Amino acid sequence: MNHIAALQDVVTPWSDGLEPSDSELNEIEAEMPVVLAEVELLDALIVLLDRLASEFDARRLRRAHNRVLTARRDAANRGAGTQASGDAA
Repeated sequence: MNHIAALQDVVTPWSDGLEPSDSELNEIEAEMPVVLAEVELLDALIVLLDRLASEFDARRLRRAHNRVLTARRDAANRGAGTQASGDAA
C-alpha cells in the first residue's frame, strides 16, 4: 500500500512560496485591530445567547460595537492615506 503525504513532491511540490511575504504579513498586522474588536463583539453576543441582556451586558455590547466601528474607521483611514497622489479614490 502506498501512503500519500501532503508534502510529497508527487502530490504537492514543496516551494518557498508557501510562506506569506512581508507585505502580506504587514497587511495581516494592519487588520488585527479590526479582527480583535470583532472577536470581542462576538464574545459579547455569545454571552447573550441564553439570557436576556442586563444593563451591564447592554453596555458591554455597545462598547464592543463601538470598538469595531472605531477599528474599521481607523483601518479605512490608514488605507486611504496610503494612496499615491493622483490615484482615483
